[in-house]
Amino acid sequence: MSSSDSFEDLLQQFNQSQPAKQAEPKVGEKVRGTVISIGEDCAFIDLGGKTEGRMELAALRDPEGGLKVAVGDPIEAAVTGKDIEGGFLMLGSQHGHKYHGLEEVRQAYSQGLPVQGQVTGAVKGGVEVLIAGLRAFCPASQVDTRFVEDLSEYVGQRLDFRVTKIEGGRRPNLVVSRRVILEEEQRQRAAETRAQLKEGAILPGVVTSLKDYGAFVDIGGCEGMIHISELAFGHIKHPSEILRAGQAVEVAILRIEPSKDGKGRDKIALSIRALSRDPWADAVESFPVGARVTGTVSRLQPFGAFVELAPGLDGLVHISELGAERRINHPSEVLSIGDTVEATVLGVDLERRRIALTLDASKQPSDIPDVRNYAPPKPAAKGGSMAAAKAAEPVPEKTMGSFGALLQESLNKKR
Repeated sequence: MSSSDSFEDLLQQFNQSQPAKQAEPKVGEKVRGTVISIGEDCAFIDLGGKTEGRMELAALRDPEGGLKVAVGDPIEAAVTGKDIEGGFLMLGSQHGHKYHGLEEVRQAYSQGLPVQGQVTGAVKGGVEVLIAGLRAFCPASQVDTRFVEDLSEYVGQRLDFRVTKIEGGRRPNLVVSRRVILEEEQRQRAAETRAQLKEGAILPGVVTSLKDYGAFVDIGGCEGMIHISELAFGHIKHPSEILRAGQAVEVAILRIEPSKDGKGRDKIALSIRALSRDPWADAVESFPVGARVTGTVSRLQPFGAFVELAPGLDGLVHISELGAERRINHPSEVLSIGDTVEATVLGVDLERRRIALTLDASKQPSDIPDVRNYAPPKPAAKGGSMAAAKAAEPVPEKTMGSFGALLQESLNKKR
């Protein structure tokens, strides 16, 4: 056997012994690998199959600035692009690569890789972007995932884009999009957030929009809704009274309702009120029986008026306790919503969440009945009997009917 044949046989055997080359991961896909070296600005990760990735150290540091990984540690990250010159994948927070010429831009377009560009001006319908010395156009709808009223705020910024259209020869028309990159990041964050979602979890979020019935909040790529009743304990007519779009908030997850077909978005119910202290927890200490309190009339009903004593805590003035000194048919005859009134606390019922009030200023604390006298009777002790319980009750005086009383009085006179 010749030396060349031996070499070819050995080469063939070697190639057959190697595992089949896996398809290269696409942008947005998650990959796992091992940190093989750490440089001054980035770390290199072995992804297997002769594929390497690079990740900026900024994405691998904790809030104090220390590195969270070391050589040999396993790591999971998302593919955000590919370095054409180096041939390795960019992972983590890296996005667009700075290209130098039309051919490299065409290559990025064919591979769907992001490119870096500088916004040079706001024009009709979008912004003008300079990429590798070439002018490109980004439509207004593709600048961000949200509507942007003033596009001039982007002028001068270096951002990542994806080339969506390239036409022409040496000076082609380029159309780019930043939105597709942002949506990919959002989907990645959403997948990470969904893995942590559970009822009772407390998460940071950002208010995205306000509606009459509540507020929508982004909690890391996923959007949930806070119903207006879950914003606060007090009465709120519109979410704009306490929230604004773009505001950072902390929310609790109340429940998660999966989509019916499994394809749509899950409904995530959120609450801010759940993170606040219940005002009823201190109601007895804050509003003792006999105390004079000040509040605002919040609602009027045929049976009485509700008075807000504190956010989320209302007392009720029964129609007979309005202190009108005359018979009235409806509280609106003497009160209006928004009126400030001074009242006396008659009683506090924590179980039913009710505070009884009176506006009758002539009533003194000594005139207020002791609510303990109106408590339900305690159950008989074990081993007792109904007869024993009845024996403990006061025996009413025996009386005769009105006719019997008259007859008895007549007989006594004859004697």
